[in-house]
Amino acid sequence: MQYQASVNKLTQPLVQYLLDNADKLRLAVDKLENGCTVIDAGITVPGGLEAGRIITEICMGGLGTASISQSCYTDHWPLTINVHSSNPLLSCLGSQYAGWSLSHGKYYALGSGPARALATKLKDGVVEPVEELYKELDYRDSFDSAALVIENDAIPPLEIVEKVAAACGVPAERLTVIVTPTSSLAGGVQVVGRVLEVAMHKAHALHFPLENIIDGSGSAPICPPHPNFVKAMGRTNDAILFAGQVHLFVKGDDEAAEKLARELPSSTSKDYGKPFAEVFKAYEYDFFKVDAMLFSPASVIVTAVESGKSFRAGKLDNGLLDQSFGF
Repeated sequence: MQYQASVNKLTQPLVQYLLDNADKLRLAVDKLENGCTVIDAGITVPGGLEAGRIITEICMGGLGTASISQSCYTDHWPLTINVHSSNPLLSCLGSQYAGWSLSHGKYYALGSGPARALATKLKDGVVEPVEELYKELDYRDSFDSAALVIENDAIPPLEIVEKVAAACGVPAERLTVIVTPTSSLAGGVQVVGRVLEVAMHKAHALHFPLENIIDGSGSAPICPPHPNFVKAMGRTNDAILFAGQVHLFVKGDDEAAEKLARELPSSTSKDYGKPFAEVFKAYEYDFFKVDAMLFSPASVIVTAVESGKSFRAGKLDNGLLDQSFGF
């Protein structure tokens, strides 16, 4: 499946909006010595919910919308982020998914956002995507500038920035790096705003034909921030695991749609049942030991568009959500 849309081109107006309204959004903008623009969304400045909402849309490659509203679907946490994409495959997996591993010395971060779709490497004399996923998506972006979102509490070293620019095939002065600490308001919003992406990623892990997912939406409560990284990260995960709601519209037969709905919820995982920070600690803070099937929304609806039938599975857990959020 070949897409013509450029996720980096589509996000440029959103990136420019952050730059033009940095003071209003309580962001800090800096130029590194190589010309790269860095947007600080919560390290040395407060940032905020609105910045997080816009960054969520940047992560989604300009192919999705994010809104913040008050909702009563949880008992105690009304502040909600709602996301939607009519191209969830490219928006969520082709852009939003944090799939680019970046490290230098003691600095480590996962990169997400549209720059991923530009990144290539030379292997055995052949140019190929940095991430294998893009071979499955059959998509490679082409644009003269790039935007990358990093979830970290420190600005990346120049070596990482140079690596990103080179992989994307753009000069450093045409690269924008947005840094969102997990413990910040903006960081929390943009992670919880991955509720639809998490469902798409699990559908991929379950070997559901991704091209059959033609539309999707999701919502989850915005978690209160926490100064401790592990607890902050745990809360962002738990917002999705215990109260994330996703609705997918799929092509294909009813049996496949029903099977997807049944297998998608987080409660199907052997590690479900306690706040993520506790699970993480029990595995000695090793992500690779956590059951990959845990990372999914609490409740899902899968609608088979050809028959009109919908299948629902999973449920919200207000008790675990309250425990995680410190109620």
